[in-house]
Amino acid sequence: MAQPSGAVAAGHPVTAAAAEEILREGGNAFDAVIAAAAAACVAEPVLASLAGGGFLLAHKEGAAPVVHDFFAQTPRQRRPENETEFYPVHADFGYATQEFHIGMGSVATPGVIAGLFDIHRHHGSLPMTRLLEPAIRGARQGVRIEQLQSYIFDVVTPIYRASEGAIEAYGSLYPGRIHRQPALAATLEALSREGPDLFYSGELGHRLGELSREQGGHLCAADLESYRVIHRDPLSIDYRGARIFTNPPPTAGGILIGFGLGLLEATGMDPAFPASPGHLCLMAEVLEATVAARIAVLAEAASSGELSSELLATYRERVAGAPPMSRGTTHISIIDKVGSAAALTLSNGEGCGHLIPDKGIMLNNMLGEEDINPDGFNAWPQNRRMTSMMAPTLVERDGCRIAMGSGGSNRIRSAILQVIVNLLDYRDDPASAVARPRLHAEAGHLSIEGGFPTEVIDALVEAHPAAELWPERNLFFGGVHLAMREAGGFAAAGDPRRGGIGLTL
Repeated sequence: MAQPSGAVAAGHPVTAAAAEEILREGGNAFDAVIAAAAAACVAEPVLASLAGGGFLLAHKEGAAPVVHDFFAQTPRQRRPENETEFYPVHADFGYATQEFHIGMGSVATPGVIAGLFDIHRHHGSLPMTRLLEPAIRGARQGVRIEQLQSYIFDVVTPIYRASEGAIEAYGSLYPGRIHRQPALAATLEALSREGPDLFYSGELGHRLGELSREQGGHLCAADLESYRVIHRDPLSIDYRGARIFTNPPPTAGGILIGFGLGLLEATGMDPAFPASPGHLCLMAEVLEATVAARIAVLAEAASSGELSSELLATYRERVAGAPPMSRGTTHISIIDKVGSAAALTLSNGEGCGHLIPDKGIMLNNMLGEEDINPDGFNAWPQNRRMTSMMAPTLVERDGCRIAMGSGGSNRIRSAILQVIVNLLDYRDDPASAVARPRLHAEAGHLSIEGGFPTEVIDALVEAHPAAELWPERNLFFGGVHLAMREAGGFAAAGDPRRGGIGLTL
């Protein structure tokens, strides 16, 4: 039997199949990630959209890694609050709720279409018309709604019932139904022929501008015409003999992951006893310290691009003094046969409740997400690239290369941090590293995912009496999709919390 020649990990079988199809045809990792990202907008509509934003961490074999930042941009002008459509809804995860704000007043300038064409221009080898074929086919023929997808729609039901267009496009997405999106198929076909100008200065952009003006949004034609993809050097972190590349400032996720890893290494966590009560209690304290230090970490990173030993020392003391016990986003990871790696994270927020009329594209609600609006709603700086918790990440050690990332809003940083520890400290295989139960700390509150041994839970609750215990694994704790290449071949793991799938080929 032939040795595997590539690896794909994604959040849906249709997304992963699109990447596999392109790799088998001879496309590279970046061709495959474009095809998969477009397919995700079809098969994972709550998590990804052509009117969202994202990041690609690209490492072409023999070249330096680079981040393609195609995240959302704040509008150039802010309409008065009394003229905007902007209101709260609640996502119900079953054991916790999270508030989001939607309406046309929550829409920031989208970057996904510009991003996919930028990736193609710099790294692609197959025609864009070919790369969008799997997504077009999926939208036209339909995608079967799985149990998890139905659950995700249920979580954000208020958003997908917010307008007549949303109700018409998504209807009742019960398990087993074939969800066809003919308008989106036609839009993808037009984009494959005409390119990104169709959206940023053509018909699609004009329709979006009209909708924004009529329905109380901030976007105008100038926002779309001036949008640009930004190329950045990734943040580089050394941890346990590994080199880690991740999303740099102004995004928050990568620098907070780096801060957490720095704390773990500085506290001298002994990997000889993986997943012990002491280890997990230490991890909980590190996660809480990372939250507490967020403002200081981001301020320092913005000025210097790195983390000082002094800042780490301050929070190391906090962690060491602790008891010695203890959102709408998807990700695609691909490594091709020559070792080039693509880690791409997409988000539409949760969607604003409005689609571009007759085009099948749900608009983002990035201006309505609390975790990426630290100065408060309706206080965002104008015409500025927004921050994000998204953190596509590469790990390299001893000839092994791993591409990973996660969905999950403000849980992204904690999910990726824990998977890195599972891989590098616990020496887990990819599937085990992704499947281990997780912790998340936020606003002085510790969430404990189901699956930990009783003695670990007891120790965590003793140290954190107000901790919330989840009875089972849940997509609340993120969805890490991981592809790996090492001397023995390839491996891939999709996160079961989000219906993930890993393929080798």
